[in-house]
Amino acid sequence: MTTSAAVSVMGLTHRHRGAAAPTLLDVSFDVPAGAIAAVVGESGAGKTTLLRCLAGLDRHERGTICVGDVRVEGGAPRSNGLRGRVGMVFQTFELFPHLTVLENCVLAPIEVRGVPRPRAEDDARGWLVELGLADKAGAYPSQLSGGQCQRAAIARALTTAPACLLYDEPTSALDPARRGEVAEVLGAVRRAGMTQIVVTHDAAFVATVADVVFTLAAGKIARTR
Repeated sequence: MTTSAAVSVMGLTHRHRGAAAPTLLDVSFDVPAGAIAAVVGESGAGKTTLLRCLAGLDRHERGTICVGDVRVEGGAPRSNGLRGRVGMVFQTFELFPHLTVLENCVLAPIEVRGVPRPRAEDDARGWLVELGLADKAGAYPSQLSGGQCQRAAIARALTTAPACLLYDEPTSALDPARRGEVAEVLGAVRRAGMTQIVVTHDAAFVATVADVVFTLAAGKIARTR
């Protein structure tokens, strides 16, 4: 359903507007194609900012981000090609409440990428089957559990055919049983060949799903496993 890509970050530096010190300083790491990488660290370490830079939502000051054949240098505009190659699952899911699960999934492929509706619906239904939501295609977000909303958000991200998928704290506020469900979902996405990067505080979850772990502290990153 998708084509995975390796992710390479070299010397990435990001500074929030008006801030004296950078949030991220000379960050470098590599994630192999098809792997799950976890980024861990204390609150305020810059983990979400890193994800937003990788997704092309925030502009980094210096350094290079490569996702497959897309290369973005520091200072480039936010609409720089990463947003077409990288999908992001937000902590609050950001599903449109007035649209069904299926309509949430097909909106971007149809409106942004120009995919014909029949193909967009086929792709979306395929991911909903893969993620255990086939019977919820016609449901609205208010009719879903938190875990189901999360899987719907993941399906929506996958229907844009990204080369890499990012998750911001996917297990926050979930009980242990629900955390296991999230691990199963990431495993299903990995089996489809997707490169995934997860920001999380959950050490047990990291031990379960991650192929490589990076620790972010004081704006710098180090590989820990």
